[in-house]
This record gives sequence, structure tokens and C-alpha cells, in this order.
Amino acid sequence: MQINYIGHSAIELVLSQTRILIDPFITGNPVATVKATEFSPSHIILTHAHGDHVGDTESIAKQSNAILISSHEIVNYMAARGVTGHGMNPGGSFQFPFGKVKFTPAWHSSSFADGTYGGMPMGVIIEADGKRIYHAGDTALFGDMSLIGRKPLDLALLPIGDNFTMGPEDALEAVKLLNPKTVIPIHYNTFGLINQDAQAFKKAVEAETSSQCVVLSPNETLKME
Repeated sequence: MQINYIGHSAIELVLSQTRILIDPFITGNPVATVKATEFSPSHIILTHAHGDHVGDTESIAKQSNAILISSHEIVNYMAARGVTGHGMNPGGSFQFPFGKVKFTPAWHSSSFADGTYGGMPMGVIIEADGKRIYHAGDTALFGDMSLIGRKPLDLALLPIGDNFTMGPEDALEAVKLLNPKTVIPIHYNTFGLINQDAQAFKKAVEAETSSQCVVLSPNETLKME
């Protein structure tokens, strides 16, 4: 398994049999160094409807025939634009050909640029290739993260930007609740309001928890053995 960090909250998950995109905000992303046309996933996962997460979903899905996995509302919205999808909700899980997907709550908001309601914002747990990964989406710290961490977690992707999501201090508390083997900070340094020192976050995580923190620059990769 390989994690390719595109920038902001956008991730490409490379599995043994396929590729999955999560929150593919690429075009217009000031830190992205790749183009949306470079991706051909089998599935796209969206945590919520904000533009800096939906991003290039429609164009990538149409060029690659990818299946969109997201909230019922987001899937219906994108279906009207010709995108095939599988709608879900927080707490629900489904076994896809590549592995199991389960959505979790996220404390945030979710609407499209035109004001259309995007359903509940969500985090997502992916179990595939013998790994268990949690992408928190955009969220505040919440105590039920401890329930997510009751089952061994190989990787947690956590926002640290503050203002719109958890900041570094709350993200550190999230690490303590989740107890993942590895943490990757996301959703920071894309815009001025969410500038953060990721190396300081890494230092705090590794001083106060047993987790390893890996700071990836856009277009950098983490290989998970």
C-alpha cells in the first residue's frame, strides 16, 4: 500500500489492485504540483461537499469511470452531473472489491458552492490490503475518536490547520485517542488562515505518544509495508 499526498486533504491511495482518490482538490489547489488529468482511480471518496474537497471529482470520475463513494446527498448531486456513485452515511459500512469502507462522524459543515446541502460531513475508515486507515476529513476534536482507536489503526490522516478544523493542539489529543501507528497531518498551509508548523506538530506527537508522525510535502509518498 502506498499513500501519495497531493496536498491539502487530497490523497491517492495505491492498493495492490487499484487506486483510490480521497477529496481530490487539485485544480486551483495552490500547493498541488500535479494535474487532475494524471489520475485514473477506480473509486473516489468524498468526506464532504466543500469545494476544497470535492475539487476535480466530476472531471476525474468522467475520464476514468470512477465510482464515487460519499454521502447519499453528495452522490445524488453528482449523479445529476453524470457521475456514478454509491451513497452512504455515518456509521454505515460496505464491502467494495478493494476493501471495506466505513464512514464516521465529523464535526464540521457540508454544502456545495451553490448552497446545496451535502449531507453530514464525515471521516472515513478504509480496510484494505491488510491495513486500516482513517482519514478524518474536516473535523473538530471529538471524544468518540477513542472508539475508532479501539481497533488497531495503521494510519490516521488528521487536519491540523485550525480555524476551520482541529488545530495542532487538538490534533495531538486526537492522536492520543486514536493511537495509530502512523500519523500524517493534512489540511494546513494551503491558505493563510490555516498556516501551521507541521514539524512542531511532529515533534509533539512523537514526544507525547507512541505514534510516528510523517510530514509529507505535496507529491511525496509513504509506503506502508
